[in-house]
Amino acid sequence: MSGAHKSPRRRAREFALQGVYQWLLNQSSLTAIESQMGEVGGFDKCDRDLFIGLLRGTVSNAPELQVGFAPFIDRPLNELSPVERAILLMSTFELVHRPETPYRVIINEAIELAKGYGGTDGHKFVNGVLDKLAARLRADEVEANARERRAARGAKPA
Repeated sequence: MSGAHKSPRRRAREFALQGVYQWLLNQSSLTAIESQMGEVGGFDKCDRDLFIGLLRGTVSNAPELQVGFAPFIDRPLNELSPVERAILLMSTFELVHRPETPYRVIINEAIELAKGYGGTDGHKFVNGVLDKLAARLRADEVEANARERRAARGAKPA
């Protein structure tokens, strides 16, 4: 996906990811991160409200968010790359606090962020963790989605 075609929401998530990443690495203050991100080229094209909501929400709820996804990771928290950790924190925040955003959108955006910023197979790891987390946090939505897919395939209900 070339930079010219990114949606304002995708851009907001990218900037929020960079902000959460910075916070993880050096515990910068939110105001410092926000003003720094505001000076980066392309920031004017992002959904500023989404950026602020994701950055502040993720950082201020980080301990609880980590508790949320920790059961689904296969290694200690401190062995996650900062990019993976930032993506999981942000996506967990969205799954918990942004019920209006479909879980599939949150997971797909997380996968794209991991492909763009993470290690080689980071997107597979992020996808696996978030699939399990969504099944727990949004069981009704996940089940409805599975029913729709079965119906679209013409499968008999289980």
